[in-house]
Amino acid sequence: MDSDGTRDTRGTHANPVPRPATPPDPPAVPPRPTHAPAHPDGSAFLAWLRTTRPEAAPGVWRFGHQPRPEEEPEQIPARQLLTGALIAFLVGWLIWSLLWNGYLGGWWLLPLYAMIPDSWAEPHSFGAVVVVYAYYVIIALIIMIGVGRLGRWSEIWRRFGPPAWRRTTGPAAQRPPAPEQDPAEWPALRAAGAVDAADRLAADARTGLMRDVDHARIARAWQGVRSGRHSLATFTGAVLKDGAAACLHPSGERDLPTRLARHDLLTGQVRLGTTADDARNPYAYRGTGLALGPDLLGTSLLAVGPAGSGKTGTVVRPLAESLCLQALAGRAAVVVVGAAGAGLGPAEAYDVVVRIGNPESVYDLDLYGGTTDPDEAAAVLAEALVGDLADPHPGSDSRRSTTVLAQLLGPFRAVHDRFPSVPELRQLLDGAPGPLAALRTALQDAGQEPLLRELDARERQMGHPGDVGGVLADRVALLDRPAFAGFFDTSGQSRPFSLKALDHPVRVRIDLPERGHADASRMLARLVLAQFTASVPAREDRSLFACLILDDATGVVTPEAVRGIQRLRSAGAGAVLTLRTLDDVPRPLRGPLLGATGCRVALSGLTPWDGQDFAEVWGKEWTETRDVTDRQIIAETPAGKAVHMLRRVITGKAPTARAVTVRQVERERWSASELAHGVPPGHAVLSLTNLKGEHAPPLLVDLRD
Repeated sequence: MDSDGTRDTRGTHANPVPRPATPPDPPAVPPRPTHAPAHPDGSAFLAWLRTTRPEAAPGVWRFGHQPRPEEEPEQIPARQLLTGALIAFLVGWLIWSLLWNGYLGGWWLLPLYAMIPDSWAEPHSFGAVVVVYAYYVIIALIIMIGVGRLGRWSEIWRRFGPPAWRRTTGPAAQRPPAPEQDPAEWPALRAAGAVDAADRLAADARTGLMRDVDHARIARAWQGVRSGRHSLATFTGAVLKDGAAACLHPSGERDLPTRLARHDLLTGQVRLGTTADDARNPYAYRGTGLALGPDLLGTSLLAVGPAGSGKTGTVVRPLAESLCLQALAGRAAVVVVGAAGAGLGPAEAYDVVVRIGNPESVYDLDLYGGTTDPDEAAAVLAEALVGDLADPHPGSDSRRSTTVLAQLLGPFRAVHDRFPSVPELRQLLDGAPGPLAALRTALQDAGQEPLLRELDARERQMGHPGDVGGVLADRVALLDRPAFAGFFDTSGQSRPFSLKALDHPVRVRIDLPERGHADASRMLARLVLAQFTASVPAREDRSLFACLILDDATGVVTPEAVRGIQRLRSAGAGAVLTLRTLDDVPRPLRGPLLGATGCRVALSGLTPWDGQDFAEVWGKEWTETRDVTDRQIIAETPAGKAVHMLRRVITGKAPTARAVTVRQVERERWSASELAHGVPPGHAVLSLTNLKGEHAPPLLVDLRD
């Protein structure tokens, strides 16, 4: 069964997800790599599953999260608090001493005399001793309560007593939930009548045979049963047979070879860092973990930072790892694109690894995206070839180039039942007489009059000075190199990967030949992005989250690309783009690109002009400013000097007269100067938006924690 609880029947798919011919049966518990962090299994898995995950603001790491108030409570300085408590204690001691020694008279004993009989007043009477000393204790407690409230003893208890010790040592162990509410007992399955399947899964969880990926994968399959896509009998039979290993991913894997980031598959989050305890961050976010999931990546993400700022290691790699785990759970499909050796994860973590330009690559890349429609193939290919040459304003496009390619792709496919290879396409665009004459003859023999008119129009345009065919031919020539001789084959002899396969939970990594072929790499990156934005909206099952990660989007952002990214949100998909600087994007497209992405990341080392673009998109906010003027008070008399000395001892500051002016002003959330010079190394400023439209303000985050 696959991750949705059904048998895999994709062998006839045009671009099937490859798998070993005879995969060995996986053991009940696959061996854990010694170099990987411990995965939640056994008792750790049960604790992970039962940990609370309260609802929180966008981007908050929900695993064990304890909400904080929106506003920071005013906190008295420790020195002032302790000194005041000591003075209050001394005052209480003085009052009690004065009462006990009779310096204040005996009026405080009148209630005692009014309540006891005269016979108890005899000397050494036991009743009198008990009542009198009980009265003394009551009076002492009243004095203690009064001075305790005056000296804020309760605040000292909270800040320095056992409550603070418990917060330091960590949260107390949670009580096991009731069986009907215990997620490890699978109450949803029991309520639906699948008691035997729930018992088998609960037993595997208790004995350590289940992991977080297993739980997420089976929960995803159960969603398919509830939605009516699969039958309850099929699901129950698979669980009773295989237990925690039921509904496996087509690769047969139950986990990744290594994990470098912290993941919570119950919420789909991956932790990127910790929100800094900084005054510029809202109080409710300070010190909390910051995490991303499909609900945020569905609005797409743009990360900008210079080389060495941590884009790949602290942003791209954790996100790729998280999406690969979700793919194993049947929840996502991911395509990761980057330069060869960029550190995007081991090859064993992916189902398909396309190494363009590497003769040892098992897989090829479909140049036409797996489509059979010449017009669709022409539109995608035109965007890849000359999308960066189009007018950079948002309303422009590459329709002329699309028309030129369609005039050649349609006739060629009608004759050969396939699209042209790279050398054949280059010859056709160059206007070589031999291939064009052969194509014309074949069309005449087949009686394809409409396609003949297309070919005639193409031949007429070749002689015009403004014909874009020559530019297209020059761009195709970048792929017609010896290094790519075995790639982009259209004869059916290779194993091309097409983004049409994103209907399934597939993990794909595409290595671009950046070294020595920078222009070709940028063109191929545009090709993958264009195919992604064209194929993802056409999927039938949009509950499967699809994500494209471009480790370097230099030269990729075009007007059509921005429009495609805007359409991903409603298609159950998202894109992650990284840039060294916004200067790699044409000026007219910077604002639309920042507006099309709901999650924006500015890493340390940003230039001031890049910071200005982020400052503009983050806007301004009303804030309260206080202008404080302190004037030192000079004592003239000895008594005044003594009082001033006492105030200095208590507060640690010289006595001053303070004038405070409060104003409401509108200021930038983060200025360009702060983004360029105020973000420490290893930190970033992030703003987040989820699919519901909820926003998180720009937050300073430590990506190293």
